Amino acid sequence: MPLDAPRRLIGAALVAMSLVAAAPAGAAASPVTLAAGASAAATALPAATTFTELSGLPQDTDLYGKLSGIVVHPARTVAVYAQPGGKPAATLPAKQLGSQTWVPVVEARKGWYRVLLPSKPNHVTGWIKDKGLKKARSRYRAIVTLGTRRLTVMNASKKLGTWTVAIGGPETPTPVGRTFLLALMSPKKKTYSPLILPLGTHSATLDTFGGGPGTVAFHGWPDRKVFGKAVTHGCVRVPARALKVLAGLPLGTPVLIAP
Repeated sequence: MPLDAPRRLIGAALVAMSLVAAAPAGAAASPVTLAAGASAAATALPAATTFTELSGLPQDTDLYGKLSGIVVHPARTVAVYAQPGGKPAATLPAKQLGSQTWVPVVEARKGWYRVLLPSKPNHVTGWIKDKGLKKARSRYRAIVTLGTRRLTVMNASKKLGTWTVAIGGPETPTPVGRTFLLALMSPKKKTYSPLILPLGTHSATLDTFGGGPGTVAFHGWPDRKVFGKAVTHGCVRVPARALKVLAGLPLGTPVLIAP
């Protein structure tokens, strides 16, 4: 399948029956090497990863808006700002969960991009300088419609497939809004899914699951009877063919979870 954005790197080992591995020591605030022009003071700031909760940053208010498909990757850790020209509030690392960090752009100003971040609270965004970034455009998007329990994957206006999926149960619903493919994880030992694709969003009702931070993900499931049901802890369980298609999408690809 031709791509006009980089393919993800298959990395970090999966902790059996958890969404993501437990955070490494110091992940919330560790010394980093910042890209040129970033403040050295930002090295003490929290890293914008799936393991952290950030404060003082703007929220994405257009939860169901269509993203442009522009995605950016920091070649080195960069500072994240609440507004252009302000003080750094966090950092965005070049890699996480064993994959390159690619995040979608929601707004652009001269010299700046506002991007979706993978941290809590859901829908948190931040501004990063446009220097020291790799930029690409993904033609792809994945749409999960909770009401019909359907997943659709698009390549521009071409539909790559539609599948019936399993979604979060009444007490652990799948969170709505626009997010993105954060990483691809391949378990070393056989588990319920050959691949797990964490998203940049978290369960609204579970602070943790299986030792991880409650990250929502696409993954497979061995029992096809679950498809079409609301039975998960917030993740979206998908059939084998859908998982294969999703695994071929670039990191940062927009994902819309609609009611």
